[in-house]
Amino acid sequence: FIEDTKAGLELRNFYFNRDYREDPGQSKQEEWGQGFLLRVESGYTEGTVGFGVDALALQGVKLYSSEETAGSGLMPSAYGNEAPDDWSSFGLTGKAKVSETVLKVGTLQFKNPAIGTSDSRLLPQTMQGAQIISKEIKGLTLDAGYANRINHRDSTNNQVMAVNTGGRRGIAADAGTTNESDDFRFLGGSYQVTKDLTATYYYSNLEDLYKQHTYNLVHVLPISEGQSLKTDLRYSRSKDDGSSNVDNKALGAMVTYSLSGHSFGLGYQKMSGDTGYAYLAGATDPYLVNYVQINDFANEDEKSWQARYDFNFASIGIPGLTFMTRYITGDNFERANGTEGKEWERDMDIGYTFQEGALKNLNVKWRNATARNNFNRATNVDENRLIVSYTIPLM
Repeated sequence: FIEDTKAGLELRNFYFNRDYREDPGQSKQEEWGQGFLLRVESGYTEGTVGFGVDALALQGVKLYSSEETAGSGLMPSAYGNEAPDDWSSFGLTGKAKVSETVLKVGTLQFKNPAIGTSDSRLLPQTMQGAQIISKEIKGLTLDAGYANRINHRDSTNNQVMAVNTGGRRGIAADAGTTNESDDFRFLGGSYQVTKDLTATYYYSNLEDLYKQHTYNLVHVLPISEGQSLKTDLRYSRSKDDGSSNVDNKALGAMVTYSLSGHSFGLGYQKMSGDTGYAYLAGATDPYLVNYVQINDFANEDEKSWQARYDFNFASIGIPGLTFMTRYITGDNFERANGTEGKEWERDMDIGYTFQEGALKNLNVKWRNATARNNFNRATNVDENRLIVSYTIPLM
């Protein structure tokens, strides 16, 4: 229990600036914060059934915010309501292990095709619930979970959940009902069919609001030394669960050719059905190939394409330095006036992790994005994020 315990304190400094090009109200979001993320993962007690406990302590400190620039998602704030000087939360997770099966109950961060808690701001999003993962059979991972509350990345409160109704996706709760649920559950897993092919399936259900089947095939074709072709195919079928109008089919494909430090990717995503794609509200990560820095390109009937390029400078003798840029364009969805909606986004990431010296393992990342559309002036933005992080190992 003691010998296998791991603990680390991540120091995360985050500056966020979003310039609204046409919003008649708020002209920009600008906030700056310092985060402290303490993660403790114990080992297991001896015996057939091993027991352990994990802890997650989160502390945020405001370095800059104002009433006119608040609401970035970095901290508990909104336009007209400046963030507090500091905020914090604490969560415990009990766990038990039998052979290659682990059960966890308490504060959790999920990452699978059914649900992905976000970690793209100062502090991560967490959920309250339970999860069991089993790897008893070689190549097969089984995964089941349940949650009844969610703590968003800019909050300290555990709240009930809702389905995302934003954009032109056309999702709404039925008349006389509310867009709220305290019951989210999922069941699924992945199987490594061959060393190059992995198949995944998940079923998920946000009680009363939607149920969803998600399928995924990932194949990596090795061509030669330092050269490969990766194919990522995704399909989801979402339907209402009694109190909403959810009806969506989401098809996605991403093909990436890698050569030495270069990667070239092409993606396609298509929505069909009576609504857009359904997933949990509150900036939870959807499992879509064209979910990027600002947009998800998941409006009703929308079709979108992505072109992406990555370069790892380690291939030319500069380890730790990486670069990514991508362009996504979407159309074929309906604006409020009945005409065709269109949108596009361009992203760029540059990151560097120091490899030696006093700053070894310090990570610096700059994320830049530009997004434009013809259906909502308030979401035409230019955005910059600067993140500096360093993890201190404690155990």
